[in-house]
Amino acid sequence: MRDLIVAVDIGTGSARAGVFDRSGALFGRAEQPIAMRRPSADRAEHDSENIWEAVCTAVKAACAVAGVPSARVAALGIDATCSLVVRDTAGAPLAVSGGEEARWDTIVWLDHRALKEADLCTATEHPLLAHSGRVMSPEMEMPKLMWLKRNRPEEWARAGYFFDLADFITWRSTGSNARSRGTLTAKWNYLSHEAQPWNESFLKAIGLEDMQQRGSLPTETLAVGEAVSRLTAEAAASLGLDTDCVVAAGLIDAYAGTFGVLGPFTGEPDDLERKLALIGGTSSCIVAFSREKRFGFGMWGPYYEAVLPGWWLVEGGQSATGALLDHLLRTHSAGGEPTAANHARVIARIRELQAEEGEDFATRLHVLPDFHGNRSPYADPHALGVISGLALDASFDGLCRLYWRASVAIALGIRHILDKLGEGGYPLDTLHVTGGHVRNPLLMELYRDVTGCRVVVPETNDAVLLGTAMVAAVAGGLYPDLPAAGAGMYPGGREYHPDPARKASYDRDYRRFLALYRHRAELEAID
Repeated sequence: MRDLIVAVDIGTGSARAGVFDRSGALFGRAEQPIAMRRPSADRAEHDSENIWEAVCTAVKAACAVAGVPSARVAALGIDATCSLVVRDTAGAPLAVSGGEEARWDTIVWLDHRALKEADLCTATEHPLLAHSGRVMSPEMEMPKLMWLKRNRPEEWARAGYFFDLADFITWRSTGSNARSRGTLTAKWNYLSHEAQPWNESFLKAIGLEDMQQRGSLPTETLAVGEAVSRLTAEAAASLGLDTDCVVAAGLIDAYAGTFGVLGPFTGEPDDLERKLALIGGTSSCIVAFSREKRFGFGMWGPYYEAVLPGWWLVEGGQSATGALLDHLLRTHSAGGEPTAANHARVIARIRELQAEEGEDFATRLHVLPDFHGNRSPYADPHALGVISGLALDASFDGLCRLYWRASVAIALGIRHILDKLGEGGYPLDTLHVTGGHVRNPLLMELYRDVTGCRVVVPETNDAVLLGTAMVAAVAGGLYPDLPAAGAGMYPGGREYHPDPARKASYDRDYRRFLALYRHRAELEAID
């Protein structure tokens, strides 16, 4: 009896696998690190074969922990970061930076080498950009492909496949070149609501008129929840599964987390439109759904059926949140490596200082968290962070003050995005939070108190894996559709409400936050 699902979540630093039943219970979990090469501050590359090997190792280990035979696994689900994999016509790796090491064939999602190309896309003012907040981000695939064609023409001439990372793993698993509607709609400027989803005039305007043919990119896509195919014999052996296992169309990792926390509400349209998913980790993604197409500046989308049939999705984000707090620890003289223990040590001291100093704690220290650009709501990949109010303090307590105010700034950034979504017609009042941020008590407290929203945390530490499992459960026939899987597999959540006593203080912080943006713009406008 095939009554289990294996879900795989490929993040920036590791591949995770989990074995779930149709109730959403997790029977076994494993994690395997993946390699990343950083040739420079704005570049990051993966080795896709290393990722595939990590996926196989994690799946085998998770199944071993669960103690289940392969004959019980109905489907394999995949989510991944929106990284770009480049292969030649034979399917072999192509080096994205040139050189002899072809294994570095993947431009990581956070790579900003294509800033100039993103600006060129924006400068076209093409109507298609309305679905990207009217600004192209260097984290999208089009500018990355432009960079490849302009700077590595030899590799471009040899290319035979361009993949979003999740689609690469489904290709590696099944041999099928089918692509997910979720990945192409969200990251490739693929207009799934149009009869001609690849916009030829836009591709010509940015010099990528040969992209679809060069990259073996199909015109038709698979909806989230559809099956790609079954595992090949080679892939089944590598994964420790069998050839009767179905592989589901892939997902962007943030959208897997979105479905993991909002899945049970997808059958209730009025309720769903008031809820927002916040997936917080290295970066943060904020996702909302609507029945109607709603445009806005600085948001990614609206995307049609990027997750749910018949629904539009819009995404805001912050490019460095967990990464910002890690950076502060790593670079401060009183910090160190950003381990869980070091974060906990800082947070514990912040609590002590708050108890001693009350509302005056670090109140004159202000931060703009745009250390890796501003994804939303300004859509400015060139933006830089700001710290105002520093003293000659290199002590551990000085680090704690800076860490606290950076955390406040991250939450204020979420409030800023929510305000812009509200102006665009999204009646949001509840944040469903998942990802690494749920393990940071400062951020979780700030998200509810700074935004004024009710916060819900699912009763699982693996909502991203769970969302992928929900999707695979539909592809594997355990549920008839996505709303049924979402309702049947969701474990419930814990609710937290904002503290009204802190509202005035954070309202003042928000006014200062917006003022700091104005002052930064004034400084940069001076000749």
